[in-house]
Amino acid sequence: MFTPAQAGVPYKEHILSNQTKSQEVYLEPSDNKRLAALCGPFDDNIKQIERRLGVEISHRENCFRATGNLAAAHAAIEVLKNLYIETQLVNGKSQEIDADLVHLTLAQSHYLDQDDEDPQFAQDVTIKTRRGVVKPRNPNQMQYVANILNHDICFGIGPAGTGKTYLAVAAAVDALERQEIRRILLTRPAVEAGEKLGFLPGDLTQKIDPYLRPLYDALFEMLGFEKVERLIEKNVIEVAPLAYMRGRTLNDAFIILDESQNTTVEQMKMFLTRIGFNSKAVITGDITQVDLPRGARSGLRHAIDVLSNVNDISFNFFQAKDVVRHPIVARIVEAYESFEEQERKQRAEKQAQREAAQHD
Repeated sequence: MFTPAQAGVPYKEHILSNQTKSQEVYLEPSDNKRLAALCGPFDDNIKQIERRLGVEISHRENCFRATGNLAAAHAAIEVLKNLYIETQLVNGKSQEIDADLVHLTLAQSHYLDQDDEDPQFAQDVTIKTRRGVVKPRNPNQMQYVANILNHDICFGIGPAGTGKTYLAVAAAVDALERQEIRRILLTRPAVEAGEKLGFLPGDLTQKIDPYLRPLYDALFEMLGFEKVERLIEKNVIEVAPLAYMRGRTLNDAFIILDESQNTTVEQMKMFLTRIGFNSKAVITGDITQVDLPRGARSGLRHAIDVLSNVNDISFNFFQAKDVVRHPIVARIVEAYESFEEQERKQRAEKQAQREAAQHD
């Protein structure tokens, strides 16, 4: 459905779930110099908008798509349109878009000042386990849990500490105890986070345990250590590296793929096609912390683009303000974002100086 847009720039909406929406905008007139100025060096301006609004932005030529919370996706489109207006050519040269201008335009959108409370999801959404009741702590978590319960495939995307993995494990334990499923399968790509661990001794389980420790921790908290050990021995709870999923069909299972930003496009496609009858899958990840080799495309980013129009798949985007760990964690996330913005600004200034020197 096309709707009127400001400045004569049309956009198209794709409904992904009750709260999640994908919007496309065609920035006219299409001009490669202006588009390059809008994106910034290495797409730094786009990444800044993604982090601040909690959305995923993809683009091809003059077509930009923002995917996330419906209000955030709309705000991202408006920010992109306003910034593109700022790139208008002066004497044949496009105006530069720096981090400060992006920050100012984001502030003018007033989205970051809005109250997240949505009456549609104000009712309690809880998950019951043997160790107690797990209750979402903010509207985004409520929406996330509701989507897990109501969709066969659910994506949880956002920074660390927003409860993506913990709530997914809680939902899996709840489904197992209510006998809606017969097993829980936990998987994660075995990718080192910025360091080489070398050879790891032991059998397969001992080798992959360090990568899956966050999932174990959540299980131990909800079921107890001895119960988890018994269920693992009976293969009711199965822990496996993503590479071992190929060729399997997973029926009557609750499958959690953690750290999915470190999957390749091929791995993500392989995982999503393993899902069988009466199964549910939750895919969690943080698109700002990809540990894949340089040049490799994240399967999570690719899946957001490819699956945005597929029914029965939900996308949930979390932001720094959704962090529910120690309060300092949210401040740490925000501090890193601020520091990275300054670094991008410095890189853009150096790039502009180099280009000016070349013209001289």
